[in-house]
Amino acid sequence: MTASPVLPDSYCPIDGTRVPSGSLVWCCPACRGPLDLDFSPTPAPVKSLAGRVNSLWRYAESLPLPAPAISLGEGRTPLVPLEGEISAKLDFLMPTLSFKDRGAVMLAALAQRLGPERVIADSSGNAGTSIAAYCARAGLPCTVYVPDATSPKKLEQIAAHGARVERVPGDREATADAARAAADEPATFYASHIYNPYFLHGTKTYVHELWEDLGGRLPDAVVVPVGNGTLLLGAALAVRELHAAGLIARAPVLYAVQAAAVAPLAEAWRSGADDVLGDAVGAPFPKLSTTFEQGRPHAAEGIAIPRPPRARQILRAVRALGGAIVTVSEDQIQKAQLDLAGRGLYVEPTGVACWAAVRDGELLGDRAAVVPLCGAGAKTGLATTG
Repeated sequence: MTASPVLPDSYCPIDGTRVPSGSLVWCCPACRGPLDLDFSPTPAPVKSLAGRVNSLWRYAESLPLPAPAISLGEGRTPLVPLEGEISAKLDFLMPTLSFKDRGAVMLAALAQRLGPERVIADSSGNAGTSIAAYCARAGLPCTVYVPDATSPKKLEQIAAHGARVERVPGDREATADAARAAADEPATFYASHIYNPYFLHGTKTYVHELWEDLGGRLPDAVVVPVGNGTLLLGAALAVRELHAAGLIARAPVLYAVQAAAVAPLAEAWRSGADDVLGDAVGAPFPKLSTTFEQGRPHAAEGIAIPRPPRARQILRAVRALGGAIVTVSEDQIQKAQLDLAGRGLYVEPTGVACWAAVRDGELLGDRAAVVPLCGAGAKTGLATTG
């Protein structure tokens, strides 16, 4: 069981600019966009996985880094039935109580290998917590930029791991701007769950686990929440890898769920747009309205992203897999959270968005599907409306 001994190069999916492995450059030098990895692995057959380490590192052939010493046992979360043909994957049972651990361990392992003077991240809470925890495990100094309105429970968790918390006035976009400015400083590793492609190669193990748990197949539909698209794009990566290797006969339909209050991807989907951005980074796409409710908290804060940098890739992935991008209201999120709690599963509002979208049966019909429960309810408490 081996992984690639040499780090792959990164490249810009927009203009093809290449960034050599080992570089601390965090974005495309030409367009400042996110990077992808020049890495096309061949997954191991499901029968060969028996007896391997019980974490996401069991999929070594599919990962761009060898297993690190800083693992906290992330991955291999339970798959449990919810209702009818719908099951839930309990990713809120990760070490830091969210699915972001799948990508954070990759970033911390990469940072440990590159040896920067400092690590920074930006987050509305869960990604920052994960980065802080894995940097603590790796002995790396870490600063996490967060919106001023971030859940106090998430702030407490980030600080408990020893990270310095930088609270930024304004929304998630203002926080990202502050972190990106700091990321350009010398000897800095930007542990961005959005821009750094290693994060996506961590989140793709969500689908590799589904495939293994279901005996070498995938459900009819995979439903994921989407803000910056880190789980969705990781899922699409895994589907492509498994299909290219002949390990699945057909790809599942991919559905993405946004909160209606901040749903640029859903609006782009409905309008037929290829992106939510204009020619200048940060400019709204001309076909889209700009009526998103800014400046106030939303129940599903983790997916309240007005201008996701990987929007073009997200839209392309959903179209390629024959899916759709749908929205759920704050009221639907609140009811879904209480419904899951009544079934013994206390999940944060962002993590219940997919259940809110499918539980009435209209979206999926009689198709078998899996929804991720991405973060623990203890992180934020109950959703509120209004």
